[in-house]
Amino acid sequence: MAEDDKFDGMFLAMAQQHDGGVIEVIDTFFNFLARKTDFYTGASEIDTEKLIIEKFKKYQKKAFTEHDRKKVEYEEADRKKKERMRKKEEEERKAKAAAAAEPKIKELTDEEAKKLEEKLANNDQKKEVDNKEEKTEDDDEEEDEKDKGKLKPNAGNGADMAKYRWTQSLQEVEVNIPLGLKVKSRDVVVEWSKRKIKAGLKNAPPILEGELYNDVKVEECNWFLDNGTTLVLALEKVNQMEWWSRIITSDPEINTRKVNPEPSKLGDLDGETRGMVEKMMYDQRQKEMGLPTSDEQKKQDVLKKFMAQHPEMDFSKCD
Repeated sequence: MAEDDKFDGMFLAMAQQHDGGVIEVIDTFFNFLARKTDFYTGASEIDTEKLIIEKFKKYQKKAFTEHDRKKVEYEEADRKKKERMRKKEEEERKAKAAAAAEPKIKELTDEEAKKLEEKLANNDQKKEVDNKEEKTEDDDEEEDEKDKGKLKPNAGNGADMAKYRWTQSLQEVEVNIPLGLKVKSRDVVVEWSKRKIKAGLKNAPPILEGELYNDVKVEECNWFLDNGTTLVLALEKVNQMEWWSRIITSDPEINTRKVNPEPSKLGDLDGETRGMVEKMMYDQRQKEMGLPTSDEQKKQDVLKKFMAQHPEMDFSKCD
């Protein structure tokens, strides 16, 4: 009925003042009936108990019906999410197979080899490299200055705010909003568009409201109640190649340079980006083992080839 939720705001406000949960709320209500009404004394004890049992069974039936309906909705949302994950895993397998078929490190062309030979013969090469390193250090210092005051990401690459906690992968953002009491789906308000969001309890100020950091795929977003006490929002990003620095534009930013990309998989990246990441990972492993990086190996191969082509030259003093 339309009047079912008429007093929800008042009851929710009262429930929030009871740390003992529903049992304590019921105790307070019957205490009120005993002190301020003739509920117990205005009718026979049998009639009073019968009335309580009738009302209990009436709303018990409604509660189970609503519970079953929400269970079906949740299972359908969960099925869709698993289907999306299955498709992503299939794409990942295909991408890995394609990547495995391609060489990780490609040989230099004749033109590139010629340019490198000229570079090796240049007496000012060392000075040029030093200047580049100095410039890189200056750029890093400038970037660090821009990141001052930003929050350090939590373990889920998001942030722990005062009223909610959010985490993210490259594909989606998850927001967990503790409600402070056990509620049902009908007590919750969730509204979103491509760039805006609003979430909280009905007849109460929104807990989360504002303009999103970036666009989301509205048709792929969903929400559910975790144990009735936490509202969980799952937002799928439109741009799946960036880390969000915040959920809504009024929130403080996190330092996305400190995001740990572990939760993201290489198969989620496009071919060019995946190749760059694989090269970086390979070079890092080589450095840890004291071996040449891919670029250093290329230079050594070109130099060996050059030396083989010019046996009359003395390379004993070359580094």
